[in-house]
Amino acid sequence: MYTGLRDEELVQRIRELKEKKNAIILAHYYQNEEIQDIADYLGDSFGLSQKVTSTDADIIVFCGVKFMAETAAILSPGKEVLIPDPTAGCSLADTVNVEELRRMKREYPDYCVVTYVNSTAAVKAESDVCCTSSNALKIVEAVDSDKILFVPDRNIGMFVTRQTQKEVVVWDGYCKTHFLPDIDDVKRVREMYPGAPLLVHPECRPEISALADFTGSTAAIIRYVRESDFNTFIIGTEEGIMYQLKKENTDRRFYPLIPDMICHDMKKITLEKVLYSLENNEYRIEIEEETREKAYKALQKMMELAG
Repeated sequence: MYTGLRDEELVQRIRELKEKKNAIILAHYYQNEEIQDIADYLGDSFGLSQKVTSTDADIIVFCGVKFMAETAAILSPGKEVLIPDPTAGCSLADTVNVEELRRMKREYPDYCVVTYVNSTAAVKAESDVCCTSSNALKIVEAVDSDKILFVPDRNIGMFVTRQTQKEVVVWDGYCKTHFLPDIDDVKRVREMYPGAPLLVHPECRPEISALADFTGSTAAIIRYVRESDFNTFIIGTEEGIMYQLKKENTDRRFYPLIPDMICHDMKKITLEKVLYSLENNEYRIEIEEETREKAYKALQKMMELAG
């Protein structure tokens, strides 16, 4: 696409175009290192959602997977939201569609539909409120209903179920990347790094979370390390987070729960694609207005309840 250009040249052209077009680059912690480095804001799903609503940029280049860019477009209807690679999908979001959710809602008519943000705009539009991994329990506890239909991540749903007195029906979806570690992997790393706390994402299987020293969102994992007195940590989430952990904590050691815990869709975004996106205003996220308005209500309800 930009044959012969060094990374430094790509970065310089990206910076020039950002200033010229009043654009901002948002990136998730699971992105490639060079994408994390050029981001104006780096965060987890909740932090990125908050940033979207506060930026005065005209263009948002979202370096993540498609549902994240859709969320930005839902929350910022007056802005142009671009995703550098429109094929960057999500295995978890793919586990639920509108027709299946409507059928489940008919089966459980009195239940409040709490939908994890790893979902399409159309699914969000069928929901009462959204949540992220950092606020799922808080949202479930805050909604005015004792009956919850939690969609689509069964592992976060089970993580919440163990901590609430409410009745929770959990959708049977999961993230392929976070599903990879098993109990034998935990035993192995515990033996390799005795005494090191195991920090995992709640998208991991319940038996993994049960064995962890801490379960939380990517931002929560970073915060845990920042406030911890330990020098060595075992990390059970997508490997992209390791880059920030090592940058912030140069005197500490981090080891993955398993090798190659990678979301390949997250890694589709490259410097070349970001430059192309800015130069050509591609690829724009388009959401039908009725769907956007309904999804906005679910996301806005999350913002209100999460505080």
